[in-house]
Amino acid sequence: MNSVPNLDAVFAALADPTRRAILERLADGQATVNEIAAPFDMSQPAVSRHLKVLEQAGLIERDVDQQRRPARLKAENMSAAADWLAEFEEFWTTSFNQLDDILAGMKLANQEEDPRE
Repeated sequence: MNSVPNLDAVFAALADPTRRAILERLADGQATVNEIAAPFDMSQPAVSRHLKVLEQAGLIERDVDQQRRPARLKAENMSAAADWLAEFEEFWTTSFNQLDDILAGMKLANQEEDPRE
């Protein structure tokens, strides 16, 4: 598999709350489709479609174990997505700090205009 994940596929897979819940379940260990489907109000084929999206995004792997095809979390591509998002941390930190400065300045100006506050 390509060492650079398709971030579009990763973020598209993570955009669905059911798929995120499936990933949370798989963080506890591998599971079969029936085990994954148990807490959801959906059919086994619907869960299988979610698993296929997760597998295509490289977020899970599925093995063949006799009659079963257990799925397990494969976190490398999720880590790549988190790394990509982390690149924006400095931008957001700077933006929030600037906003804090503006709000503090507005509050100070407001207090100078009306000393009762």
